[in-house]
Amino acid sequence: MRDDVTPDVPAPRRRSLLQGAGALGAGTVLVGCSAGPESTDGTGGGGGRERTLTAVIGYGNDGSWDPTQTASAFAMAANNHVYEGLLDTDPITRVPYPALATEVPRDPRATRWRFTLRSGAVFHDGRPVTADDVVFVFDRILDPGTQTLAKGFFAGWLDGVRKTGARTVELVLKFPFPDGLARLTLAKIMPKHVFGRPGAWDDAVRGLAVGSGPYRQTAHHPKSNTVFEAFDGYDGPRRPAFRRMNWLTIVDAAPRVAKISGAGAEAQIADNIPYANIARLRQGGLKVAGGAGMNNLFLMFNTRHPPFDDVRVRQALHYAVDREKIVRVALRGHGRPASSFLDEGNPCYRRAATVYDHDPGRAKALLRAAGVKRLHVRLLAVNVSWIADCLPTLKSSWDAIGVETTLAPQETTAVFTKLDQRQDYQVVAAASNPNQFGLDADLIMRYNHGPGNLWMRYTRWAGHPVAERLFADMDRATREPDPARKKAMIQDCIDVVAEQAVLYPVVHNELMTAWDPRRLTGIRAQPYPGVNLLRARWA
Repeated sequence: MRDDVTPDVPAPRRRSLLQGAGALGAGTVLVGCSAGPESTDGTGGGGGRERTLTAVIGYGNDGSWDPTQTASAFAMAANNHVYEGLLDTDPITRVPYPALATEVPRDPRATRWRFTLRSGAVFHDGRPVTADDVVFVFDRILDPGTQTLAKGFFAGWLDGVRKTGARTVELVLKFPFPDGLARLTLAKIMPKHVFGRPGAWDDAVRGLAVGSGPYRQTAHHPKSNTVFEAFDGYDGPRRPAFRRMNWLTIVDAAPRVAKISGAGAEAQIADNIPYANIARLRQGGLKVAGGAGMNNLFLMFNTRHPPFDDVRVRQALHYAVDREKIVRVALRGHGRPASSFLDEGNPCYRRAATVYDHDPGRAKALLRAAGVKRLHVRLLAVNVSWIADCLPTLKSSWDAIGVETTLAPQETTAVFTKLDQRQDYQVVAAASNPNQFGLDADLIMRYNHGPGNLWMRYTRWAGHPVAERLFADMDRATREPDPARKKAMIQDCIDVVAEQAVLYPVVHNELMTAWDPRRLTGIRAQPYPGVNLLRARWA
């Protein structure tokens, strides 16, 4: 969705509909909804092992689908089934394994990694995967004039990628960077003959997906559903177990839970399960499991909109929030107050130098010191169901210190369209989970912070002297070869992020997934949105 961008390049468009992708070949999937969606129930697709798997995703499918720039929960989860990287990673441990490449480099600390593409690998339109396709994707990611989210994860350490043969490539690193191996899953290899044509990247944003993975996209209906079928030409390590998958997008909690509930349940798996429904779903025979990680509710401030340019005001609003109440009431105990930018389970976690324990008195004192009286805040928020549950406590906490608060929840795409258009705002409350991209703390920091970072565009903070020092320190940490020293340097950077409170979590929470163990096996609950069905199968 949003990371490392060139500041003077317009932000990506999040249009919902694909209005004609052009003629791309006999096997290419065109998406749109002019003819209306295919069935959105789970009853189609035949019987036995040929039947359709129906999944319910609690996030919209109308965000960007371009693998080089998306952070859409739905699209990222889907793309992991449609596309492959040279290496991909286990969705839980994030240990890399060969995907399009034949093996993982034996020396992670080498500054040249050589890869051979899997023999027989073809895209969903039947064309072979070549070294030219690999170079095409990495050239886009590393191009200083092209806006991509992935640039922030690669540009600091990867110098370039060159073709050494029809099916061989070499990655040239700026310095040894072992963490880069796991990041290669974020560079999904896309066909140059499809996405190299004029306007094709816009089509990718709107939902065009042509990869080499085990499932091919056969229909895409924004705000309704996306359909996938097993790709018979796939010869890689994650063979498809389902002939057809129908992923429904249902953001509202009640209808999402209804789809997986009861004897006539239409779906076999659903993510983003509300905490209030866990016991009832378990009583109905479903397995409900959680994953704790970087999922968080954060506050983001517009530092060009006074008084939020004053760090004391930002800190005041954080100190005012009753985080324990949010965990107790909204999250039903499935979370923790944020004590760092990182969640407490991250290997790089250290309690931040500034921790925003509930302290209304200190919040009031900070507002007085900043000369702020009669502050009115319009809190722009996404409509993700668990975020909506947290909003009343945010409002009551701020109202309690004399800050008159108006809640303004909207669809996620609407919120970020406003931000992309650089419309004015005061404060945003939204959900984020950098664990979608990986576990290493350097990556997690760069998801939200950097001189060309899109989140920093939203905050208007990148040019601040403190920000410039932070970004320089982050670069030094990335290059640091000693693991212990690197860890300490990243932790020091996180202390700055905590103190400045420009974009900072309120709580980290556990994400819940429910599935029917009588119908599915091989499911593992993951600590970030979406589902991964690459190791799942019918029970």
